[in-house]
Amino acid sequence: MAPATQTVNTTARLAALRDLMRGNGPVDAYVVPSEDQHSSEYLAHCDERRAFISGFTGSAGCAVITSKDAYLFTDGRYFLQAEKQLDGNWKLMKQGLPGVPSWQEFLAKNLEPSSRIGIDPTLISAADADSLKETLIPKKSQLVPIDMNLVDQVWGADRPARPKNKVFPLDIKYSGQPHHEKIKQLRDELTNQKVKAIVVSMLDEVAWLFNLRGSDIDFNPVFFAYAVVTHDTAVLFVNPEQVDEAVRGHLGRDIEVRAYDEFFAYLKRLVTELDASEDAPILISDKTSFAVDQAIGQDKVQITRSPVTDLKSIKNATEIEGFRQSHIRDGAALARYFAWLEEQLNNGVELNESQAADKLEEYRSQLDLYKGLSFTTISSTGPNGAIIHYSPDPSDCAIIEKDQIYLCDSGGQYLDGTTDVTRTWHFGTPTAEEKRAFTRVLQGHIAIDTAVFPNGTSGYVIDSWARRALWADGLDYRHGTGHGVGHFLNVHEGPHGIGVRIAYNSTALKVGMTVSNEPGYYADGRFGIRIENVVIVQEAQTPNNFGSKGYLRMEHVTMCPIQKKLVDLDVLTPQERDWLNRYHEETWEKVSPLLQNDKRALEWLKRECSPL
Repeated sequence: MAPATQTVNTTARLAALRDLMRGNGPVDAYVVPSEDQHSSEYLAHCDERRAFISGFTGSAGCAVITSKDAYLFTDGRYFLQAEKQLDGNWKLMKQGLPGVPSWQEFLAKNLEPSSRIGIDPTLISAADADSLKETLIPKKSQLVPIDMNLVDQVWGADRPARPKNKVFPLDIKYSGQPHHEKIKQLRDELTNQKVKAIVVSMLDEVAWLFNLRGSDIDFNPVFFAYAVVTHDTAVLFVNPEQVDEAVRGHLGRDIEVRAYDEFFAYLKRLVTELDASEDAPILISDKTSFAVDQAIGQDKVQITRSPVTDLKSIKNATEIEGFRQSHIRDGAALARYFAWLEEQLNNGVELNESQAADKLEEYRSQLDLYKGLSFTTISSTGPNGAIIHYSPDPSDCAIIEKDQIYLCDSGGQYLDGTTDVTRTWHFGTPTAEEKRAFTRVLQGHIAIDTAVFPNGTSGYVIDSWARRALWADGLDYRHGTGHGVGHFLNVHEGPHGIGVRIAYNSTALKVGMTVSNEPGYYADGRFGIRIENVVIVQEAQTPNNFGSKGYLRMEHVTMCPIQKKLVDLDVLTPQERDWLNRYHEETWEKVSPLLQNDKRALEWLKRECSPL
């Protein structure tokens, strides 16, 4: 994630893009989505097309450029960031607010009849393309696939090269399951769904399926690849320069390795070889690109949620134990960092947000099995904390003030797990308003942590539990309450989550799923509050079992104190006080043994974990 406050002059870029639009048909509008050809949330620098053309660097959003205007659509997490980054050429479309259309609705309703709308077919999913084409019919507009990406042509020689970093096997002592067993599970799904083959296009799904990892995208241990699995064959498409004999030996004879660039040509041949048809289709996921759909033939594909994403979301016993252990080690780095930061500020040392984040990365880098950060650290003081996905610009960021709230959202990648934790601190004297808001957020956090619910319940159903205490004060937050977390993979993982997006209602929470628990509150221009732990869905032992459904609970694995100074004790219930004391006791027991050589951190942890 790039710095959150710089503005880029996009006048020349938009002029060049509009020249290309006129030369392609012409097209009346050009759509620039956030995603790459694998529908990735986080991108390699060469795929940051929407950021290049608009100047907005948030991880979610879509740009629509017409002959005269330019629009940037994004959600509530990024309103403040987009307002700071977009120049005068752009209109910010605040999705989710009353009267603001989605970019798809905008194309269908706001453009002139018979408009031609250009898009790179690798950057929109087949499912979204089909839906969009339907909405354009009433105005006789059409979606026009343009294979040569127009933004790439504007970018020209300045566009970064695609990464080709080495791929490496993930040992079974960390993955917990051999890749040939995963492929067998996938083939069972092919049989169940009566399909001839599956195209695996999401990078984290490919990495998980073959127990391989890479480093082609910052913070995400993935590599550029596709896979095609039939009932008899499995083919991995990856740049040959990235694969050595260790990887080939790990894969074995049953996995064929082909060049990444051969993928689309192979697909076209495969359709004939398999005699694919409407009755015997090839399965592609709802995230797979329109270009893949076109290569196979729309009448020969079945679009559904990828079975790989469902298999991957249920962590096995080895992965779950890895999550526990990686979070305990991560907790030691956090304790060292917050103890150091508090001492620096008390001693009058001037530190900016970026310098502080660098120190936290230094402490994490000293931990066993560390492979890198899981995302850019959100190190934010005062008003910057209200920018939900803020990240400090090393050359121009705020000084951390002792008398302001400090929000730190960070995480690490380890061979045995991925961490994502947010803590909010005040190193001076918090105001009554800050304490009450913090306590309301804490109550929402505790509500999710202590939730017990029947099998079949989705995160959409329980999201309001995290907001109830905030709602009582007329407060809320503009983001989901929780996202899935990959195992030494992407920090954001589907298909499940806790939030108000109706899509979350399509996936029930299941035993073995990991999910973040991160309610918050953001006072625009003043401060931000968020408390985030990673939790694992587990079976609950209940006195009864109504409906014979079985019941579920959450096990928290994040081990870092929650600042008691920011808690308004008059607001907490006795049960919530007990929860906080028990959580701190557990944190002390698990993390303190790792701090025996850091007296400052050990004393800090003891104080912060003492009972209320």
